[in-house]
Amino acid sequence: MLLIACAPPAAPAPAAPAEEKAPAEEMSWWAKAAEPYKGVTIKGISESTPPSKYMQQVLAPAFEKETGIKVEFEVTSWDQMYDKEIKDMESGTGIYDFVYIEQDIIYAYLARDFLVDLTNFMDEHPELVYADLDLDDFTSFIDYFKDDQGHIYGLPFEAFLKVYLYRKDLFGDPEVQAAFKEKYGWDLRPATNFDEYAQIAEFFTEWGQEKGLELWGTTVQAGSHPAAFYEMAETIWPSWGVYNWGINMETWKATTANGGSLDSDKAKAALGFWVGMLKYAPPEATSSTWDEVAATFAAGRAAQGWVYGENAAWIATDETRSKVVGNVGVALPPTAPGVMEEAEAGKGYIGYYDGGALGIPHSSKNKEAAWLFLQWVSRKDFQGDFAAAAARIVRKSTFDDPKVKELDPKVDGYFTLMKEKGYLFAGAPPFPFHAQIREVILPYVLKAISGEMTPEDALDAAAQDVDAELIQLGYGQ
Repeated sequence: MLLIACAPPAAPAPAAPAEEKAPAEEMSWWAKAAEPYKGVTIKGISESTPPSKYMQQVLAPAFEKETGIKVEFEVTSWDQMYDKEIKDMESGTGIYDFVYIEQDIIYAYLARDFLVDLTNFMDEHPELVYADLDLDDFTSFIDYFKDDQGHIYGLPFEAFLKVYLYRKDLFGDPEVQAAFKEKYGWDLRPATNFDEYAQIAEFFTEWGQEKGLELWGTTVQAGSHPAAFYEMAETIWPSWGVYNWGINMETWKATTANGGSLDSDKAKAALGFWVGMLKYAPPEATSSTWDEVAATFAAGRAAQGWVYGENAAWIATDETRSKVVGNVGVALPPTAPGVMEEAEAGKGYIGYYDGGALGIPHSSKNKEAAWLFLQWVSRKDFQGDFAAAAARIVRKSTFDDPKVKELDPKVDGYFTLMKEKGYLFAGAPPFPFHAQIREVILPYVLKAISGEMTPEDALDAAAQDVDAELIQLGYGQ
């Protein structure tokens, strides 16, 4: 395994008389840099995702062995992670030495001065900067973890796209293809627009019912959880041409009357479409977050769906966890007319370029040891195995790693798509009020899901409330 290479092999021992001792094994840069901190325990927290589990189960033990610095790496639910790390940083208790910084939340953390400026830290501690850290090798995703001065506050460890997955075995079945063409009049293929997506969803739901299969036409991430908001804000609204959550970043308003688009016809149509897909989704859809959606697709219960790319590799290749190994197709998500052209021109985007970084809170009591760990998980020579295990890439050089090139065809070209089409996606808008406004909009999304409100009424009310909340937060009048 690649990690065996963490400790450089000893220099070849010269031939020596039998009575002489062999030269001691050469100490690695990591072991030398960590000597002052040997025996220290650093504690960190992250979301329970494939990349975090890989760091916890593979990279952290190797770091401990190499440096003598013990790592207590807590992975937990998204909700618990935020609750714990924010409370720790607010109170300054110093429980955590490194924390997960989701790309969405970085602007709020910077506004509250939670994080260590890593650019300054490196200037102050040049002896702790690994010679091959090579910040220029990180993809442009690292730019989302910089302030307006270009200073870095986190080293990315995961970055992925929310892509369109479909069942190649079903889409390629001649019987299915013939039945589909007879019903809809066009050749079955991955959807490129929402009319096609809806027809495919309807077809496979009916096909599953007719054949007695546990099969539905789509996934929907519609649990009573912020995940429902994120599927709308990150995937559905942008692909309909509603960007930045429908908030006009010049007027700081969401209502169309004030320059926003959250209550626009497009936003309402998008929410109506998405809610309408529930009748073609498995029953677990209304309790699904991102994890359950991935599990649903892996279980073969959906013919197509929007799935975070960090799950693509294991769904496509891990027979112990997935029933659709060898049958996973990967494509760009469907878009409304004109949206792809806007994204290609840099005037919009078709979904989020999502992911996160590890940063160091000001309250950490072991900043130097934590910084060594952040660099350790970013090592170039670890990235091929890391990508193969968790389908995430943060370094440009990883795309050319032999392990990634070997895996790419098995994941139907996911990594190639990420490399070549990643520019069509964008990170979250730079909102310091991210959590506050999310909690304003979320209840209305949930009411649309439950049928308590129509999509039109829900977004009319949501936009009004967002405008009011932004004024409360000091944005506009």
